[in-house]
Amino acid sequence: MEFPGIVSLVAHAFALFRLFAFFAGGQPGGPIIVDITEPPKSELSTLSEVLLGSLGLSGVLALTAIMLGIALGGLMFWIKRRSAN
Repeated sequence: MEFPGIVSLVAHAFALFRLFAFFAGGQPGGPIIVDITEPPKSELSTLSEVLLGSLGLSGVLALTAIMLGIALGGLMFWIKRRSAN
């Protein structure tokens, strides 16, 4: 009595075992550990970054306010001058 399903199952299991052994055997024996450390930052460097960042944001806001003020003043001057004629 022959069981074709079992023969096929055993053949597939053996093929999977060989595939697993191939991939598992190709890896190095031990783990490779890479330690990347950054030099510690001083408090002055982080404080200066915060101050420069806040000054940059304040500068952008101030410049935007000045430009909008000049544009609005010019528009008001132009409307007043045009209605006077």
